[in-house]
Amino acid sequence: MAFDAGMLACTVHEIRTVALGGRIEKVMQPERDEVILQIRSFEGGKRLLINAGANPRIGFTELTKENPAQAPMFCMLLRKHLTGAKLTDIRQMGFERAVTLSFDTRDEMGFPCNRYLIAEVMGKYSNLIFAGDAHPDAPDGRMRIIAALKTVDFSTSAQRQILPGMLYELPPAQGKEDPLEATPESMAALYAGETPDRPLDKFILSHYCGISAAVAREMVFLATRHTDTPVRCADAGVLWRGFDAVMRRIREADYAPTLICQDSKPVEYAFCPLTQYTAPLEARRFDSAGKLLDAWFETRDRETRLHQRAADILRLLTHAETRIKKKLEAQGAELADCEKADTYRKYGDLITANMYALTRGMKRAELTDYEDWQEDTGAYGTAVIDLDERLTPSANAQRYYKKYTKARNAKVELTKQIQRGQEELTYIYTIFDALTHAETAADLSEIRDELYRSGYASRMKGYTAPKKQPAPAYARFRTSGGFTVLCGKNNVQNEYITHKLAEKNDYWFHAKGVPGSHVILVTGGQEPGDQDFTQAAAIAAQYSKAAGGNLVPVDYLLARNVRKVPGAKPGFVVYHTNWTAYVTPDPEAVAALRVK
Repeated sequence: MAFDAGMLACTVHEIRTVALGGRIEKVMQPERDEVILQIRSFEGGKRLLINAGANPRIGFTELTKENPAQAPMFCMLLRKHLTGAKLTDIRQMGFERAVTLSFDTRDEMGFPCNRYLIAEVMGKYSNLIFAGDAHPDAPDGRMRIIAALKTVDFSTSAQRQILPGMLYELPPAQGKEDPLEATPESMAALYAGETPDRPLDKFILSHYCGISAAVAREMVFLATRHTDTPVRCADAGVLWRGFDAVMRRIREADYAPTLICQDSKPVEYAFCPLTQYTAPLEARRFDSAGKLLDAWFETRDRETRLHQRAADILRLLTHAETRIKKKLEAQGAELADCEKADTYRKYGDLITANMYALTRGMKRAELTDYEDWQEDTGAYGTAVIDLDERLTPSANAQRYYKKYTKARNAKVELTKQIQRGQEELTYIYTIFDALTHAETAADLSEIRDELYRSGYASRMKGYTAPKKQPAPAYARFRTSGGFTVLCGKNNVQNEYITHKLAEKNDYWFHAKGVPGSHVILVTGGQEPGDQDFTQAAAIAAQYSKAAGGNLVPVDYLLARNVRKVPGAKPGFVVYHTNWTAYVTPDPEAVAALRVK
């Protein structure tokens, strides 16, 4: 789902209603392509997020993000010019996915001046541009670019450059109609020249700008009660009814931010109701566009940042997983060959027992097998044995005894190596699971340090382990009964809370049989209630590989009965006496318990 011009109009209306006239208290840049403005207005403190990266958007957010230790240069420039500035205007440029925020502030000499932030929310071409008033002699009073999050020079684009000192120009027109200015007559003229078998939603997308695929299908559905209606099965007047019903919401600022979910997972969103979806999909209505965008982008932002920041870890783990699996497959084939050890011993015994009947130069011998009594014939069976014609019968017997000894010893050693390989593969899977729960750069740093100390230093080029690692930043929750719950998001944090923080009468939780977090229910000498146990178990299930499942088994026991495996990788423990709870984790309920 793209952040379309209709959704941008919805967020602009919300910002204008809530924050117009507010002052900028802080400017933050938690990511290289994301800026957050802390605004103080009559409605209270609001954080305006502008993302020009993989998930571009603009809107209020309630999500907390970690800021880098040293602010980027673009952030420092915005802080210099915008701290204390007053947001005087926000306007969308036509029906494009571009918006201008105007600020009243003061220049370096203390004189009043205007500054502008231009957010272009256009997929991979998204950008955030900081500009000021152009020279009075400039045509149309256009803005002059001071800085940009992504500069565009002549080598990148020959049509439009974005460089400091240049006059700002709107993105090139797409050659499509503005839907806000459309009329029944103009639509009828376009409709007359359309291919009869073309779907109506494709007709809308090809002729009108700023409309997403989901909204185009909704227009068709409102007009024809189907989303795949072709041009020949309707006329311009019918399509206009659905088209105008959606566009009227934008003209009248009658927005209804809607999120479509399947099994609590977001699959679509829009600024208007999406009536085209039926069960098992459900529609959730939000009272603000910012809350909808938080719900849609929270998981996607985390996954995007994870792949960006942890690309080296993912590459290392993927290669390690492939290497271990290939090694285990080869060792399994060798182990299968070792099952012939008893056969080799038997052949050696038969050659020794029938030495008198064998001579040098024989290639094969059929000997009586005294271990194979045939009930139906009343006689012993025979065994056909291949011989080396270059060796004496005694030497052939010794050859089979040596193969027996080699296979027997190899079986013992291969069994140990396969077990070690499976343990290493299990450990790799715990790191994969920890990456899915990593939230900050500190979490990734702990994972890198763990891999370094676990023997992967040679594969982590350019990484140097810190001399002193700070205390792990584990997650903290509070149950409805007031009990504190600690949750490790990786093996380092798991080890820390289990063996350093947990008291002997605290309860330890872990999803059964899958990689996951260690969870500690801190009792403080009191006995938690049933609801507290259930919520702690739900946290353990949610922070495991079984998240999203139904009736996930979670083992729990007193923390004093959890033992660290001597010499094992971080986070590996053993326990024997435990209870098992079956819970179905609800991500929203678990998130509500978390202490910010």
